[in-house]
Amino acid sequence: MISAAKVTNSATVALHCGGFIGLFAGNLPSAMLPEVGRTYGVSSATAAYGLTAFLVPASVLLLWSGTLATRWGAARTTRVAYLIFAAATVVCVVSKSFEVFIAGRFLQGLATAFFSPLLVVALAATTREDRLGRTMARFASTQAAAVTFAPIVGGLAAEASWRIAFAVTAVLAIALALSPVPMPSRPDRGAQPVTLRSALRPAVLRIGLSSLISKACIGGLAFMVALRAEDVFNLGPALRGLVLTGFGLCALLGGSFVGRLVDRLGAAGAAVAGSICGALLVVFAGILPSPVTMAAAWSLAGMAAQWVTVSLSTMSLKDKGVNHAGEVSVVQALRNAGGAAAPVAFAPLYSLVPLAGFAVPAILLATSIPLLLRRR
Repeated sequence: MISAAKVTNSATVALHCGGFIGLFAGNLPSAMLPEVGRTYGVSSATAAYGLTAFLVPASVLLLWSGTLATRWGAARTTRVAYLIFAAATVVCVVSKSFEVFIAGRFLQGLATAFFSPLLVVALAATTREDRLGRTMARFASTQAAAVTFAPIVGGLAAEASWRIAFAVTAVLAIALALSPVPMPSRPDRGAQPVTLRSALRPAVLRIGLSSLISKACIGGLAFMVALRAEDVFNLGPALRGLVLTGFGLCALLGGSFVGRLVDRLGAAGAAVAGSICGALLVVFAGILPSPVTMAAAWSLAGMAAQWVTVSLSTMSLKDKGVNHAGEVSVVQALRNAGGAAAPVAFAPLYSLVPLAGFAVPAILLATSIPLLLRRR
């Protein structure tokens, strides 16, 4: 059961801040790897393990975290997760060795896996169904902002000390732990405990697989766009970064439009329409003859990715089972798996035939999601 308590503006802001802080922390070290490496006497490549140490638990534990949180009580789980996240961030700030820093990053990722799906469920519980798409779009825009601005903030902080950015993140996590937010209530003690199996309904798996495919076949192709920018147009690292930034900015700025579109078309119809538009833009990013037009296509693909993500999130929130938080958690876990699978699946294709690297995910995107959602 989900609490239907009235939500104040401050509580809504707290939910969005929670959605921001997890992805922000995950991406924060990406621009400060040389400075982190120098602090601990390791190479920048070794310092990049700090990214992996966060992403692995954040992705793997998502499969179970929603179910476990439903058993333990979502409000309690969220507060404890925020406190663990804050403590782990403090560990990163004060760590004297790289191994301790990695341990802190691991705990950050673990905590994020537990509060991330619950925030989505809480937002949905306080939103009218006919406006759910707009609510999810605003939340997705908050997360897009985290991904877009984390490297910028991290880079600026590293000019003085990279530890400053982590210290500010820890303070925000403590503030969130102390903020009242609406959360799903704990199941009745006499009820049978929910299990992961109860979340793996066919409808949930169809939405989850659609999320995996959309993430792999749009957002997961950033590496390939960067490769084409270098191979075909000879762009340096700064310009390649500028090309990729357009994706996140377009996703951020297009949130309001996407939300209204999802509410108007219906979540399933919007997901299908967004996947087809995204497929076309992926192809354009692989064939357009100038870096400017390629960058424009990739930027618009960011909005298409947001379109599909918001649509599928809205579907998962409307189709409630006995283990609702667990279902949302499964969908998020499969989405993350799509991002991890993209380089493995499509990099070899690009190496053999560059156009195939873009064409195959576009075909997969345009055909599989409509098929998976056809019953809708």
